[in-house]
Amino acid sequence: MENVFRLVDHEDYFSRRCIWVNGPVIVGAGPSGLATAACLRDQGVPFMVLERAECIASLWQNRAYDRLKLHLPKQFCQLPNLPFPQHFPEYPSKRQFIDYLESYARHFDINPRFNECVQSARYDETSGLWRVKTLSATRTEVEYICRWLVVATGENAECVMPDIDGLGDFKGEVIHASEYKSGESFRGKKVLVVGCGNSGMELSLDLSNHNASPSMVIRSSVHVLPREILGRSTFELAVMMMRWLPLWLVDKIILILAWLVLGNIEKYGLKRPSTGPLELKNREGKTPVLDVGTLEKIRSGDIKVVPGINKFGKNEVELVNGERLEIDAVVLATGYRSNVPSWLQENEFFSKKNGYPKRPFPHGWKGQAGLYAVGFTKRGLSGASCDALKIGEDIGNVWKQETRQKKQRTTACHRRCISQF
Repeated sequence: MENVFRLVDHEDYFSRRCIWVNGPVIVGAGPSGLATAACLRDQGVPFMVLERAECIASLWQNRAYDRLKLHLPKQFCQLPNLPFPQHFPEYPSKRQFIDYLESYARHFDINPRFNECVQSARYDETSGLWRVKTLSATRTEVEYICRWLVVATGENAECVMPDIDGLGDFKGEVIHASEYKSGESFRGKKVLVVGCGNSGMELSLDLSNHNASPSMVIRSSVHVLPREILGRSTFELAVMMMRWLPLWLVDKIILILAWLVLGNIEKYGLKRPSTGPLELKNREGKTPVLDVGTLEKIRSGDIKVVPGINKFGKNEVELVNGERLEIDAVVLATGYRSNVPSWLQENEFFSKKNGYPKRPFPHGWKGQAGLYAVGFTKRGLSGASCDALKIGEDIGNVWKQETRQKKQRTTACHRRCISQF
């Protein structure tokens, strides 16, 4: 499948193995990497997928909480060329989505090289090739050499750990949301959830459902929308309206419908941004929260909404309004970030500041010298699928053209040999 052979590099002969890849190297075996591999397979292009973890979709398998479900209907989350099984519910669970990804990899014969952590990747202008150096779990160094490099490590490669005054002195348990599995272990405890995105909202709900006492920190404005309106997905309604109406008008309609369904949420400490939810998503990549029951718990007082944090003490937290809360544990639902700047030695395409392509969607999928990016659109799985299709077609066109030229040269050579004979 991989269509690779060993290539000896005299500079590194004694220090590492060098492997020539007859096709692209894809860094990352999450949904973005799998989608790209499937699109390349459809174009007849060989490839190699490198994954630092021991499994595909490690974010979903190792760093996602148990109650997690897809926030959007399944038709907006499926990867190219293989829909979800018909018997899956409208919002597949974590386990169902992992099953789908594993079946996707089997269907397209995608076999990543696991436990291969990319240390660096650079473009060699002399040879016109990419040199990708990895380190395995057994400390074995390998250098992969290829014409095309696809960065599929995505937006959620590394946890964001905030620097909050006094957090290191707090004596209770402190975990990132990536370590949270279930509220069962927090039963009866007072838990501070830092962050009010979809993860923060759902973790607070899960904690309340397990008889913990969660307080959720909301230090800025946030759009909270019902997941469904009149039995239809809010996202689906927005997509339908955007076919006919301008973005600003769709935002207004969505907010009016949200007010009718949810009522006035600002009295519970949830202040809406002045910018509409769709415009904010397009401009800054901030995803609106789709409510799955958290608001009801906030209204009942089972989940307490608190302002920003001033500092932590040994067994308490002091808020910006001067209030002090005794707490037993802290869950940091503070998100993730790209790790591309830590290993990709390239200055033009990716930003060193945030690890995203410098050009905004829909132009951030292709760089120079055979460099591609997938899964950095801030548009979820549908954005990654869009990138993957473009990358597969772009590389596929070059691959097919070169294959035809090789066949033509072989045929011409064969005819000359026959004529000479």
